[in-house]
Amino acid sequence: MTTPTRRPGRRPGPTSSREDILAAARVLFGERGYDKASIRAIAREAGVDPALVHHFFGAKEQLFAAAMRFPVEPGMFLGHVLAGPRSELGERLARTFLGLWSDPRLRPQFIGILRSAATNEQGAALLREFVTGRLLAQVADALGTPRLNITAAAAQMVGIVMLKYVLEIEPMASAAEDDLVALLAPTLQRYLAA
Repeated sequence: MTTPTRRPGRRPGPTSSREDILAAARVLFGERGYDKASIRAIAREAGVDPALVHHFFGAKEQLFAAAMRFPVEPGMFLGHVLAGPRSELGERLARTFLGLWSDPRLRPQFIGILRSAATNEQGAALLREFVTGRLLAQVADALGTPRLNITAAAAQMVGIVMLKYVLEIEPMASAAEDDLVALLAPTLQRYLAA
């Protein structure tokens, strides 16, 4: 009886390699930032050969763009934020924003984007495009609020999550979400009510 010969290349059947690479990239970009996360380290974390990373994504820039796509679309939460009394808008926005960040499935991606935005132009461009083009513009248009006010509200929210999740500065890092909502909501309300 002859033994079947294995052909080189990808094994037949479904594979999770692409998703494994993306998951590993999110973790390492989140932990190390863009510049310090290497293709080799991402491949090692995913349990694949670095050539497979290049096969699926090309260069590191394309892998970063694929891995760091925002895990939520504004339309998924903006309707909820904008619905209801305008006098409670700041609280709804703070609670929704902090709720997204507290989700352990989404946080590594968000942290990776923030860290990379601070150290890499591609990361900064990705964050800028999302925040200005797909988030702030929609909120400003829906509310009729000046864009400068919307941008100031975004600065408050990004500052909170930067201190809490990226820099992990106490007592912000261990503060309860409800305490942060109570702290942040009045400031957001002031910006958004103008």
